[in-house]
Order: sequence, then structure tokens, then C-alpha cells
Amino acid sequence: MYKIIYVLILSLAIISCGKKEVSMNKPGGQINGAGATFPYPIYSKWFNEYAKVNKDAKINYQSIGSGGGVKQITEGTVDFGASDSPMSDDEIQKANSKNNNKIIHIPTVIGSVVVTYNLPGIQESINLTGEIVSKIYMGDIKKWNDPKIKSENPNLNLPDKDIIVCSRTDGSGTTYVFTDYLGKIDPEWKSKIGVAKDVRFPVGQGGKGNEGVTGLVKQLEYSIGYVELVYALQNKLEYAKIKNSEGEYILPTLESLTNAADNSITEMPDDMRVSITNAGGKGSYPISSYTYILIYQNQTDANKGKTLKEFLEWALSTGESFASELGYAPLPKSVSEKALTAVRNIKVQ
Repeated sequence: MYKIIYVLILSLAIISCGKKEVSMNKPGGQINGAGATFPYPIYSKWFNEYAKVNKDAKINYQSIGSGGGVKQITEGTVDFGASDSPMSDDEIQKANSKNNNKIIHIPTVIGSVVVTYNLPGIQESINLTGEIVSKIYMGDIKKWNDPKIKSENPNLNLPDKDIIVCSRTDGSGTTYVFTDYLGKIDPEWKSKIGVAKDVRFPVGQGGKGNEGVTGLVKQLEYSIGYVELVYALQNKLEYAKIKNSEGEYILPTLESLTNAADNSITEMPDDMRVSITNAGGKGSYPISSYTYILIYQNQTDANKGKTLKEFLEWALSTGESFASELGYAPLPKSVSEKALTAVRNIKVQ
């Protein structure tokens, strides 16, 4: 059952492992959206704040995972989708053809996937490399005191305990970002496991949504998982420093996420679909990602289309100021301007 949270009394505490729905429960036309759990905290904040600006708008958002968001916007059962991974060319062609329309990607903020863990007695950030994380998730590294992990953390007394691997069971943009990063680091990962929203992990336990993986790691001693940063912060979980392409051990911060985006600006195409994992340049956090709103170019419902355009223009300007307090980074100015242009070019019939 969806957990209904009305944003006028919204708490951002992540206490459930179930699906979530955020509702701006105001009189007027209702806009329905669904998708990624990765940006759920900031989207919740935005809906809450926008309710003060437009008292007639009503926006319902179901936090069901990026795969669900892509599916529902393709089926035409929602007014907008949300995904951390850009839709593939095949997915876009299918959606466009089915709806006789053109789907566009609107980047909203920059977030990060963290490698979180539950190590009793160790209350600091351990150092991990992409290769180590890959081998843990392939089942090749089984113990916390494996020599490869110890070599990156010579001053820590790592336990002789089995690593309990936790991953997502649903179609997930967080999984896409995580596997996209590992695929760039480890050719064996790319060939054996792959890069996708939904992959078959050879070891470990599964949870649904960022909430589900967070709950597993919090509950299980000696576990490891991957979640969006804010879920680790709100649940007081430790997360690792990840070695970037420059050989630096980096934590996700406003600066390190911004660096990852800035160092990838020249790679962003006109449709704004781009990966910024393992970005080059000093100070870049390597598991960073844009997250996207998916929306059709031609809005056939005039009232919904007008409200949705106005909300997105507000989110990409005023709304960006709320990003850093929730563990996200606002868009670089050039990307923000490009996204606003795309929103303003949405046609409302």
C-alpha cells in the first residue's frame, strides 16, 4: 500500500520500506507523477514549498523507482515520470510512438549514490575503490578483512566477518547509476553483470527502493549497500570515501558533486541525457548523477500542462535553493538555463 504523506505536514524522515506518495492536496486539477526514489526527498520539499506559491495546484508523486516511472510515462498513466537514468533510445522511441508525442528529459538536481555499511565499532568513513566494490558485489571479496580492503585502510581494525551484500530488487535509477559506475571501472563487471536499472546480483539480499536497502543495512551488522546520500544521512549510516579517477578518496559534498557535473559539461548533448559517473578532474565524487523529470513536449490538457510548466520553472529557479540542505547539488548555471529553455518550449494546447 502506498504511504500517503500530505506535504503540509510532511516529515522527511525515512522510516518505511514501502512505496511512497507525496500529495499537494489542494483544490484544482490534479497532476500525477511517478518514478525515482533517489530525488524523493527534494521533490517532497518542492511540492511543500510550491503549495505556498500556487494554492490551487495538486501534485501526487508515487516514489516507485525509476523503472516504474519510465513504464508509467510510456503507458500514459501519469503526467510526468522521474528517473535517475536517462531513457534509452529504444525506450524513447516506444514512448513517442505509443503516445504520438515527444518525450523530453529535464534534469532537476545532482545527487549521489553512496556505498553505506554497518560495521560495529567503526564509526568513520572507510576507503574503497570501485574495483573493490565491484568484487564485493560479484562475490569475489567475501570478508571485511580481505587484504584488498585492508590495503586501502591500513589503520583500521577490520573484522574477520562475512560481508552481507544488500542491493535493490526493483527497477531502479540508483542501481543504474551504481552499475554504470562499476561498468566504467571494471570490464568484468560490465561483461558479467551489466549496466541497467535492474540487474541480477550474484550474491546478497534485496530490498525495495532506497528505503528498503537502507533498512537492510541498518538492521544487519556487517552489511554493505548502495543508496542515495540523503537516505544514509537521515538514518545515520556510515558511508565510504570512494577513490576517484584522480586517485583521491572523495566523499559526496556540494563541492564534489558540482565538480563532477562541471567536469562533464562538454559531454552533455542537446537532449541532456548524460552520465557523469567516474567524472574526470580533481575533487569529483565518482558516483554522481543528474536526476530527470520525464515529460511530453505537447501537453494536451491545458490546465495540467500550464500548472506543470509553472511548477518546473519554479523548481529550476527558486527550488534549486533547497538542494544543498537535502544532500543534493543544484544544477550548474549552463545546465539550468538549458533545462529552463526546454521547459519553456513545452507546448500547452
